[in-house]
Amino acid sequence: MAYLVKPGHGAPAVTAPVPVDESLPRACVIGAGASGIAAAKALYLAGIPFDCVEKGSVIGGNWVFDNPNGVSACYESLEINTSCPRMAYSDFPMPADYPPYARHDQVRAYFESYVEHFGFRGTITFDTTVLDVRPTPDGTWSVRTTGPAGERVRTYDAVLVANGHHWDARWPEPAYPGTFTGTQIHAHDYRRAEQLAGRDVVVVGMGNSALDIAVDASRVARSTTLSVRRSQWVLRKMLFGRPADQVALPGWMPWWVTGTRLAIGAIASGSLTRFGLPRPKHRPGQSHPVQSEQVRARLRAGAITPRPGIERFDGDAVVFTDGSRTRADLIVWATGYRVSFPFLDPDLIRARDNDLPLWKRTVHPDLPGLYFIGLLQPIGAVMPLAEAQSAWIADTLTGRYRPPPDAEIRAQMAVDHDRNKRQFYSSPRHTMEVDFDHYLWDLARERKRGARRAHRN
Repeated sequence: MAYLVKPGHGAPAVTAPVPVDESLPRACVIGAGASGIAAAKALYLAGIPFDCVEKGSVIGGNWVFDNPNGVSACYESLEINTSCPRMAYSDFPMPADYPPYARHDQVRAYFESYVEHFGFRGTITFDTTVLDVRPTPDGTWSVRTTGPAGERVRTYDAVLVANGHHWDARWPEPAYPGTFTGTQIHAHDYRRAEQLAGRDVVVVGMGNSALDIAVDASRVARSTTLSVRRSQWVLRKMLFGRPADQVALPGWMPWWVTGTRLAIGAIASGSLTRFGLPRPKHRPGQSHPVQSEQVRARLRAGAITPRPGIERFDGDAVVFTDGSRTRADLIVWATGYRVSFPFLDPDLIRARDNDLPLWKRTVHPDLPGLYFIGLLQPIGAVMPLAEAQSAWIADTLTGRYRPPPDAEIRAQMAVDHDRNKRQFYSSPRHTMEVDFDHYLWDLARERKRGARRAHRN
């Protein structure tokens, strides 16, 4: 396969099929992106009977350019914002010859190699859409799918939801007043710089995608305006000649230490106020990190014009809150995503304003057997966290882990959720934020506790 690469040293390759223990609970994994393949691998190596269903014809999810599943947000210039060692699964390092921050095609190749290395590609059913997931009276889960063979309904003891949370585009609500005569797209629909060439482009937002798209536009568009309603601290990816995120802190350290590290990175990266952007109203540790190596140079060159938030539209012009206006024929809304599960009844579960409290960002205490993989936004990469979640669930299904009493689960969930919300400014963007190192440390500690409980019983 063209996408296979040779990784560094890690766990030995699985060269023979792993025996399936049919006495164990049967599971279904929804999605074969970065989180779904981590879940499939954990279940496969544990001998748990399962199906993994993927809407498209390839693995990799958001990291596949022009993914045939139709919901990937990958664009041509996309590269990771977490350095390779911090993004890799724990037992499968990224290749040593990768750059510090891999391109999307390199990430896809890494995922392909991961699946081949552990030998579970045959467990994935492609071109299959999950239509409906619902609990049954006997405590199992009914999963209805459609694929090349038509509709099918199967029953599972557990369902692992790994459908991602960067696919359901969130547009401004309510819409801005006035009429705009140009074209409007969401950042989710952006693929190539050719979409921006020769246009008067307004990019709305200041997250990672917004800055990437603004940089792309600044090279090919007739004009590029960056409209910022709330300013952000923009960190450099490289500091002092090395990736800025390769300072791993012990997970037991309090959050203010991580916040201090981010603040130091923000100071070392330099402020954007000298380029006309307002100073952020929050501290560096109070928002999801935004990183860019190139936006400063493009602002300095005058290729990107910063403006405040939009007030209204006026035909072929955008009017901003400071009274300034600019001609535009293309608006790119980099305004984030909604957390949604089209196969789950909204009366069963719904993330209002993207807020869905879960125990360890994985378990809903009212819905036993339903697990969420990768439904978090770490200060770091999702992949190692999804891997840890998946290993935890595999322990649960094999009986090697026993949860604490329900009251303790609910109390922990409430405390963790409230703490995480306090650490970041209030926004739909921050409802799932976790500290990468603390999360891994805390989940490993809970797995050990649960193993002791299982051993006693």
